[in-house]
Amino acid sequence: MSTRPAVQLRPVIPSDLPRFFENESDVIAVEMAAFFSRDPADRAAFDAHWARILSAPDTVIRTIVVDGEVAGNVLVYGLGQEPEVSYWLGREYWGRGIASEALAQFIEAIPDRPLLARVAKDNTGSLRVLQKSGFVITGEEKSYAGGRGKEAEEYILSLGGESNRSY
Repeated sequence: MSTRPAVQLRPVIPSDLPRFFENESDVIAVEMAAFFSRDPADRAAFDAHWARILSAPDTVIRTIVVDGEVAGNVLVYGLGQEPEVSYWLGREYWGRGIASEALAQFIEAIPDRPLLARVAKDNTGSLRVLQKSGFVITGEEKSYAGGRGKEAEEYILSLGGESNRSY
């Protein structure tokens, strides 16, 4: 009988960033995520991006730790407006229920509603994770997906009410 991995969330510490960079440099993961705006191999751009995220007053971010190892991150940005949830998990952790558990723990601690999320239409794993946490599809959009170098379709999802955004 296999045991479920222990999933914990904690504040981000500087030593997490190399693992985040490794996760965000995985070309398969970047293609799956689709909507990625920077060159995944550009460490300087990564560092600048994360410096902005970590200092943003309207952002809450947590490191996902699995069995004592940094596996990824989950965050919400735009608090006080229309907050949007995002997460990134190292590929070796996919398909094990880790993203679902991490997201469930995270959104339980975030009182703002509605929470929004976006997912490429063909990213069925991530769509399933969001839906398990109660997100429902409220819209669709087609826009440029930097991770794919072309336009892609995405779902817009909401948890806890309708968004005020028009799509």
